[in-house]
Amino acid sequence: MKLLVFAHKPPPHHGQSYMVQLVLDGLKTSPIQLFHVDARLSRGTEDIGRMRWLKVFVLLKYCLQAIWLRSTEGVNNFYYVPANGNRAPLYRDWLVMLLCRPFFKRVIYHWHSAGLGEWLEQKARPWERWVSARLMSGPDLSIVLGNYNRRDADALASRSVAVIPNGIPDPRPDFENDVLPIRLTQAERRRGGEPYTFQVLYLGLCYRPKGLFDLLEAIVIANEKLKGTPVRMKLVVAGGFYVEAERAEFERRASQPDLINWVEYKGFVSGDQKRGLLRTSDCLCFPTYYEAESFGLVVIEAMAYGLPLVITNWRSVPEVVPPGYEHVVEPRAPEQLAKAMVSLLGEGYDPRLREHFLKHYTAELFVAKIRAALLNL
Repeated sequence: MKLLVFAHKPPPHHGQSYMVQLVLDGLKTSPIQLFHVDARLSRGTEDIGRMRWLKVFVLLKYCLQAIWLRSTEGVNNFYYVPANGNRAPLYRDWLVMLLCRPFFKRVIYHWHSAGLGEWLEQKARPWERWVSARLMSGPDLSIVLGNYNRRDADALASRSVAVIPNGIPDPRPDFENDVLPIRLTQAERRRGGEPYTFQVLYLGLCYRPKGLFDLLEAIVIANEKLKGTPVRMKLVVAGGFYVEAERAEFERRASQPDLINWVEYKGFVSGDQKRGLLRTSDCLCFPTYYEAESFGLVVIEAMAYGLPLVITNWRSVPEVVPPGYEHVVEPRAPEQLAKAMVSLLGEGYDPRLREHFLKHYTAELFVAKIRAALLNL
């Protein structure tokens, strides 16, 4: 089997590009012969999904590369990551499908964003639905990250659908010796009656629909609830801002008296700095209501570290955590976020999180499922 991967790998660094890199690395030793067009259009995180005319010409170059590989190497399977429900990336998809799809025998969509089907139904203009149906419908295989995301595959009349959650290499194979003692000590100190600063980690794109500003208010509410106790909550924010105006708003709000001592902004982190935050924080909060949210890669990273979670009941995110996990709150609800974070203070170490990661979300499982789904074609 010859497969053309028409998708970009890092940089920019985000969940989708990271998983494309994992697919490329993981399938190198499979019976699938890989060819790659690194279709990078954005210069950085802040440029993702934004229209620039230069992108059109760059995209044309990538499409010509794909067609050249089809004609010279006989590649007949086209792997593509479709857009979410936004016009600029959708129009990009139309152009790619118009130019490339006639040359390839099979088309495979890997849905790393969610919401296109809903957008087409509720917000698209009639002519946009018509063009999408003509150019995008009927892929031979749609790979979706969770059951919720099947609706996008169904909206485009996919001939077959494979539900394959993301996976990552285990970031802490030394968990038992290095991280577990920290988790046990944290749980003991939280309940010990001594002064303690409970560190809440926000890790990812700094963007209002990701719930960042809800989390700021939740920290205020939580610390108000904790008055009269020796415990306080501190928020550590790690990630780049998508909207410059929101950065200024964040800085203004974080400098106000009720937050100035309880918010620390780290900027974009990676490598040892990121691993250190996941290792030493008390919980990770993922309060998203982002329209294109499809999975939440940071959630499985946190589970690999045995890090307690507070997440929102949004799209497929609740599918990622263990069944019956208690700390799932409604989106846009700072009071619920605060209540969930405070409730973690009285809990011990929860082994379900690390166990759930090892059972469902390792890179080995992910690559094996991707390989099987592709070869089934």
